[in-house]
Amino acid sequence: MEIALSKFCGKNDIITPISREDEVIRKKLGYPGPQNYEVLLTTTDTRIFKKPQSIVFYNHISAREIKNWLNDEIWYEYFKFCFERNPYDRIISLYYHYISYLPEKDEKMTLSDFINSDLIFGLRKWGFDIYTIDKEIVVDQVYLYENLEQEIENIRLQLNLPEMLLLPKAKGQYRQDKKTSTTTLTKEEIKKISQLFEKEIQLFGYTI
Repeated sequence: MEIALSKFCGKNDIITPISREDEVIRKKLGYPGPQNYEVLLTTTDTRIFKKPQSIVFYNHISAREIKNWLNDEIWYEYFKFCFERNPYDRIISLYYHYISYLPEKDEKMTLSDFINSDLIFGLRKWGFDIYTIDKEIVVDQVYLYENLEQEIENIRLQLNLPEMLLLPKAKGQYRQDKKTSTTTLTKEEIKKISQLFEKEIQLFGYTI
């Protein structure tokens, strides 16, 4: 999504860095790369920010951090959105992404090992905790990954973009096994994920 939206950004817009692989894709497409994501104390525009301060915007930044920096007028005027994904499928996808970076000798980590490690707790920080403050949703819209094709058209209409958003196939290369969560997860693993992501499951009606 970051790659697709960067196509429509101007020279004054904030574009945060993404992964090295995704930056290669963005560059090949000829879209603008990272810019204006570091705000220095000496150049802070107090019409936008609450006070002069040094700020670094980054990928997957939380709503709490942004709200603490921006003037209320800017916060409420801008359209704020994010994506959520079925946590059962999200865990499996993250597992394949994670092991793709491991040295070959360490790639024997199983999905079960991954789920029973502390690694999955980071997903709360990259999900529910990003778009909520004190457990309340503070973005204007949470789009669902499962409805991606329709959702990106909804975003285009909301932002009044002149043409379709085209999503490059970034990150999809990591997962070669396309089995569903139903056939991949054990009952105990499903129980653990259900407990950890209880709020997301309740909010968006996710099922295994």
